[in-house]
Amino acid sequence: MTAKVDVTALADLLRRAAKAEILPRFRRLGSADVRAKTEATDLVTEADEQAEQMIKAESARLWPDALFIGEESVAADPRLLGRLKEAELAIIVDPVDGTFNFASGIPAFGVMASVVLAGETIAGIIYDPMGDDWVMAEKGSGAWLRRPDGEAKRLSVAAPVALDQMVGMASTGYLPKDRQPHILANLSKVRFAANYRCAAHEHRTFAAGHVHYLMYYKLMPWDHLAGTLICQEAGAYTARLDGTPYLPHHLDGGLLIAPDKASWELLRHEVFTV
Repeated sequence: MTAKVDVTALADLLRRAAKAEILPRFRRLGSADVRAKTEATDLVTEADEQAEQMIKAESARLWPDALFIGEESVAADPRLLGRLKEAELAIIVDPVDGTFNFASGIPAFGVMASVVLAGETIAGIIYDPMGDDWVMAEKGSGAWLRRPDGEAKRLSVAAPVALDQMVGMASTGYLPKDRQPHILANLSKVRFAANYRCAAHEHRTFAAGHVHYLMYYKLMPWDHLAGTLICQEAGAYTARLDGTPYLPHHLDGGLLIAPDKASWELLRHEVFTV
């Protein structure tokens, strides 16, 4: 139990929504079921909307005192996002993270939720509908891979390595246009740079110790609050690109995640020099 929110119940709710509203639509979307929002690669589907409606309704029943912020709810009413900074208790949900993948029939998408108490992220959940498991964390309790049969495995970040051996993910599309060429060139200094187009799986991959860095520039709370806490609880060092802590109300300033502070500082100095 975290504050007034039962995190296990919230995790189960994400799973039920995925089974009821998301998986039945995977690779079965019609042309009318997919729409562009801000640009051609920023999509929303019937699965996003119906899953969020289910999660929102059940959250209101279980935790009526919590402000509910969902990606599609904010798309409909952008003013909702401004309430997060002052909310005593909030539940933030991304019903389908990796919508572009989902709409393209690529099985790399997730359902994410975080719990924010008085401006601090205190719980994070990333559910993988295809693998039917969760990566979860409550502040101070470690990061865990949990399965429906009760199996649980504690997660830990990768050991630090030299810069030229680092493998990781960098989302460069929202970087300032005048800095993109410089940072893209800098990425030649690491061993490998990828982008799954799905923060859910990128955060899961990092927390499980398979990669050495994550970098994002645009910060929407449903994309990164859950994963950042999970990575921290797995042992990561996280901060915005100016070195300040990443907080739930931050929408810009970039985010860099690394196995330790020394690796973070090396990446910031040599690669992500915004």
